[in-house]
Amino acid sequence: MSDDETLPRREDFGVLRRITTRWADEDVYGHVNNVTYYSYFDTAVNGHLIEHSGVDTRTLDAVGVVAETSCRFLRQLRFPADVEVGLAVERLGTSSITYRIALFQGESEEPAALGRFVHVYVAGQGEQRATTPVPEPVRRAVEPLLR
Repeated sequence: MSDDETLPRREDFGVLRRITTRWADEDVYGHVNNVTYYSYFDTAVNGHLIEHSGVDTRTLDAVGVVAETSCRFLRQLRFPADVEVGLAVERLGTSSITYRIALFQGESEEPAALGRFVHVYVAGQGEQRATTPVPEPVRRAVEPLLR
């Protein structure tokens, strides 16, 4: 990270979702395992969609599959402590949504991690799935998060 780079703060995100760390989240090195950060991303995004769309998104004709995800680790997370997940939408396309995510722990205004999470909406089953427009309830749930 360069000295002149400004990290996002909690206030830069339209939604903050709280996730409680679990004993199993920590690894043998005494910090939350890197793969668990991705689980926090998935939990925060889908929890927001279910709560703010007014429907259980698992029952819609189209589902969001994760087409891309990345994480920039800035400092370790620890158990026991809550994590606040900041959500913002970078891009709302016809059939995809790109989220910007930050993980915060404790009183620090600086994130422990920055993430990118892309949902592409598909319809159908198995290998026959084809991209389809973002369902309207999902679109309404994420529009307020556009930054």
